[in-house]
Amino acid sequence: MLVVKVGGGTSIDQGAVVADLARCHARDGRLVVVHGGAQTTNEIAERLGHPPRFVTSESGFTSRRTDRQTLEIFEMVYCGLLNKRWVEALQSVGVNAVGLSGLDGRIFEGRRKDRLRVRVDGRRMVLRDDWTGTVERINVDLLERLLAGGYLPVLTPPGASERGEAINVDGDRAAAALAVALAADTLLILSDVPGLLARYPDEGSLIARIDAGAVEDAIGFAEDRMKKKVLGACEAIAGGVRRVIFADGRVAEPIDRALAGAGTHIERRAEEGPRS
Repeated sequence: MLVVKVGGGTSIDQGAVVADLARCHARDGRLVVVHGGAQTTNEIAERLGHPPRFVTSESGFTSRRTDRQTLEIFEMVYCGLLNKRWVEALQSVGVNAVGLSGLDGRIFEGRRKDRLRVRVDGRRMVLRDDWTGTVERINVDLLERLLAGGYLPVLTPPGASERGEAINVDGDRAAAALAVALAADTLLILSDVPGLLARYPDEGSLIARIDAGAVEDAIGFAEDRMKKKVLGACEAIAGGVRRVIFADGRVAEPIDRALAGAGTHIERRAEEGPRS
């Protein structure tokens, strides 16, 4: 079982990713895709006169400030424009893809954080009217039905709260929760860098291998959005996923190259089990 998370940078080579997804799906139908879209969302939000705002949590992670208007722009871009672009591209190469948000069927479900504790200019603040959350449950039954029918699920945030509200969830961590729930062997995270870099943005400083037992230490090398990707990797490895790969989505054959060894590989040895 392979879960592929494709980042939202506009430099991602969608055609190359789609071609690889088609080959993977033909080899083994147990494949799920999660896509992002942050860069396009930012551009459209600017055009709509509601520019993106970002906040930093007390633990040092940066995330999108999601008021209700931002959530609606987010849904428009992720669930409409971008999700259907991926589905159309996959359908055009003969893959029967089904595009769904995490809200549909409560595929991604979790608790809404309506109060968000953040730091602004060194000061602690509590933001209210926030529509973010963390994925705590996956609707495995729905996904297994799609996989059994030969479909390729193409998923995207938002998720659903316990009350059925749309909530902005982090795509990398949602993909990690998905990989754990589906007992995936591999979680592959494609973005616009070759992998985890020791000296960002120096692409020559790629960290090729990280021991599964030391994955939490890798957060110290991560910058900006990569912090959430490494956090997702920690959660996937802790949940029993054997291998997490950070790889380049801008190159030809990005998935095949990553599975063959390109990028940053975090791999559990065969004798290691999930953490208790």
